[in-house]
Amino acid sequence: MLYHLLYPLHDLFGGFNVVKYITFRSFVALFTSLFLFFAFGGKWIAYLKLKQFSQIIRDDGPQTHLGKKGTPTMGGVLLVGCITVSVLLWTNLTNSFVWACLFVLLSMSAIGFIDDYRKVVKKDAKGFPGRYKIILEVIICLVVALWLYGYQGLDTKLYFPFAKGFQPDLSAGYLFLTLFVVVGCANAVNLTDGLDGLVSIPSMTSFSTYALFTYIAGNAVISNYLQLPYVSQAAEVSVVCGAVAGALLAFLWYNAYPADIFLGDVGALGLGGLLGLVALMAKQEILLIMIGGLFVLETLSVITQVISFKFTGQRIFRMAPLHHHFELKGWSEPKVIVRFWIISFILALLSLATLKLR
Repeated sequence: MLYHLLYPLHDLFGGFNVVKYITFRSFVALFTSLFLFFAFGGKWIAYLKLKQFSQIIRDDGPQTHLGKKGTPTMGGVLLVGCITVSVLLWTNLTNSFVWACLFVLLSMSAIGFIDDYRKVVKKDAKGFPGRYKIILEVIICLVVALWLYGYQGLDTKLYFPFAKGFQPDLSAGYLFLTLFVVVGCANAVNLTDGLDGLVSIPSMTSFSTYALFTYIAGNAVISNYLQLPYVSQAAEVSVVCGAVAGALLAFLWYNAYPADIFLGDVGALGLGGLLGLVALMAKQEILLIMIGGLFVLETLSVITQVISFKFTGQRIFRMAPLHHHFELKGWSEPKVIVRFWIISFILALLSLATLKLR
């Protein structure tokens, strides 16, 4: 909105010309969502406490978590709101990729909101039944996938780091990959959101990394130099990533150990779904395995735990997801959190190293 209002003024005052630059708007979007969350974060926490919208703590989890009873949840409502406002203010609203990002963010968050609302407000321990959640997530992803590859004509090839000559074209099969990436990423981030501040830094590093990849993908000269696929509308998604990073940084202020507020499914599902979509738009969906490696590890720990227990009756981990396993091994919660943050930083740096290794 502000982009469309301010940029035309560059004919009157040359300083407004800076608004056209994606790098400038990415940082402004970051600070906009950051300050919006700081402005309303305390009030939102107070409101949630007043309404007693507190997180349900599992009795079978680590005993140290029992002290978190009464901590308000649904912080993702404000987070998603701040991201949305910032994106609407600073992106080029004629860019269709921006609207696809907002659609996935808001629709996935809506599913999470229903789940949180049933658990927290209606006191329904089961929340939103899992089968209905998955059905809705698949429908949302299918709509976006058909639009991206049917209407927008996005490339259906897979691009692998270290193997520039290997580019299989999945054709219609790319629809299924889209479903797997977006739905899988949404639920992976949701699984990771189990400790104070744990999900914030890995999400920030992932979106910051993809801010660079989308910017490169949308620049014909740079993408050609680095031998990355060119996607004409992808650069504007960098502004979206900037808005997400800013909101997450402010959220971490309140969510850091010991947390004053939790994210809730409303935030985790929205962020995860958006991250998967951004990976597809950057044509770096394979690299998501590395960039979002921490989310992958957390998800694999749950999958292998379930399979092992079902077929052998034995558990591989003391408790899944993986962060609970280390807690039960005696690691303090802050130690688990910071070490997982370090892993996410290392994975982000390794993914950036692939830029010149094609």
